[in-house]
Amino acid sequence: MRILVLLGAPGAGKGTQAPIIAERLGLTHVATGDLFRAAVTAGTPLGREAKTYMDRGELVPDALTVRMLLERLARPDAQAGMVLDGFPRTAAQARALDAALAERGVRVDSAPYIEVPEDVLFSRLAGRWICRASGHPYHEALNPPSVPGVCDVDGSELYQRPDDRPDVVRARLARQMPPFNDVVDHYRRSGVLEPVNGARPIEQVTHDLLSRLLAAGERG
Repeated sequence: MRILVLLGAPGAGKGTQAPIIAERLGLTHVATGDLFRAAVTAGTPLGREAKTYMDRGELVPDALTVRMLLERLARPDAQAGMVLDGFPRTAAQARALDAALAERGVRVDSAPYIEVPEDVLFSRLAGRWICRASGHPYHEALNPPSVPGVCDVDGSELYQRPDDRPDVVRARLARQMPPFNDVVDHYRRSGVLEPVNGARPIEQVTHDLLSRLLAAGERG
């Protein structure tokens, strides 16, 4: 069984790469947000417990999240292993995951890290715009419209969602980067960090991730 923790700051492209990596390596992609929603919808005991926190707008406790991940890992389709996407978010969560996996006789084999400079992250996040009519996505630098502020498809106005405004993005990165960097340091100290340059086209990042992970698998 192989456990991978895919690391990437907001805007690094983790959500794009995780399902690709999982499919190529024959592993199950587990995004914790999706895991919570599925458990709540199914009405599982853990899902009902998580719902009590979610309904109050509170974070699901680390111990409960780890229990849900272990439950997911026990299912038949995850016997080859899984790619974790969205957890751990703090060093404390990483330590809790390590301890829970050790009780099962497994461990985090690799922590592939999509490394992107913070100024690039800011540009990616703060440059996003969508059209008001149908939600067609644009980016000031990566995918600009032919006419500034106007959707190429339906001619509607482009606008920024509140979460993508520069001041909000800057505050979000200032809040999220320190605990994220602690997680990166945790896996670096554990000797399983596999950093790749994420400030390049998607296909190149995918290629490097797979190369590093296949090499790590051979070493393991």
